[in-house]
Amino acid sequence: MIRAALPLALLALTTACQDQASGGAGARAQITTVGSSTVYPFTTIVAEQFLANNPDARPPVIESTGTGAGMRLFCAGIGAAHPDIVNASRRMKRSEFDDCVKHGATEILEVQVGIDGVAFAEAKNGPNMALTPADLYSALAATPGGKKNKARTWRDVNPALPNTPIQVYGPPSTSGTRDALAELILARGCEDSDPSAKALKASDEDAFKARCQRVREDGAYIDAGENDNLIVQKLTANPNAIGVFGYSYLEENAGAVDGVPIADVAPSTATIVDGSYPGARPLYIYVKKSHLDAVPGLRLFIRQYAKLWGAGGPLARRGLIPAPADVQARSAQVVQSETPLDGNLLK
Repeated sequence: MIRAALPLALLALTTACQDQASGGAGARAQITTVGSSTVYPFTTIVAEQFLANNPDARPPVIESTGTGAGMRLFCAGIGAAHPDIVNASRRMKRSEFDDCVKHGATEILEVQVGIDGVAFAEAKNGPNMALTPADLYSALAATPGGKKNKARTWRDVNPALPNTPIQVYGPPSTSGTRDALAELILARGCEDSDPSAKALKASDEDAFKARCQRVREDGAYIDAGENDNLIVQKLTANPNAIGVFGYSYLEENAGAVDGVPIADVAPSTATIVDGSYPGARPLYIYVKKSHLDAVPGLRLFIRQYAKLWGAGGPLARRGLIPAPADVQARSAQVVQSETPLDGNLLK
């Protein structure tokens, strides 16, 4: 982190804020952010622009913890000891919102900053795979069809696929990308291949998740941590493997890896925007409203975000896919009016 000099006026402001956001634990003069590794690079660009426009501000602290772990940190309380923002590569869950409320964060801004895709990739000299959600479900689910997964090669899953070991490098269970893999790809593949899955989802959602969304843990799916660039490196070292990460990383590393088509649709900006790619998903930041007045620069920071997420802007140049115009307008209105999220809209 770059440390900037803190002027006396700002120091006086933060010293006076002895009980920041009514949460205790003193005060701090810098913005703190946790959460998604996918959203992390976009938030760091916003931080750079924020500092360029506000040279007297302290550099924001931005940590890549994964969406799930970030939500736990974010919702643990209000005040200087707790983050102001959580980056999220999926929408907040109702259980997470309830946890926030339980710990005093009763008003939260939900801001969709763009869209992305859960991309599958292989090395340039890989096997030239083309998969379906059903293939991925049969390869990666812990109990496809309610039975322990015994598939060891891609040919075990589908006779048309190569006779190579199933090796998929992907994010950990704390990652929103992992959640999106389970919810957007594996669940769809389960419903496509198991006639009883839709009825199970309607009657017992927990049983549906156990059968359709739980990822196997016997070595076929390899937890590569929150560093998506590390997955790219592993693919170049192991050309028979497949990687899972946000589309922005695929685009950034197009010289080293290729996207794997899913259901005959290759991941691209166009297919994610039009929704034809199965792994398309929204990206968010969540902000504690009670911190907006307590943390110096926080309000300016989220307004800076809203200035940068459009087509042709710095975030798009880094790989963020801009949301449709109506979504951008709605998010900008949330930032401007500081309208809290209605928890009843969450699942």
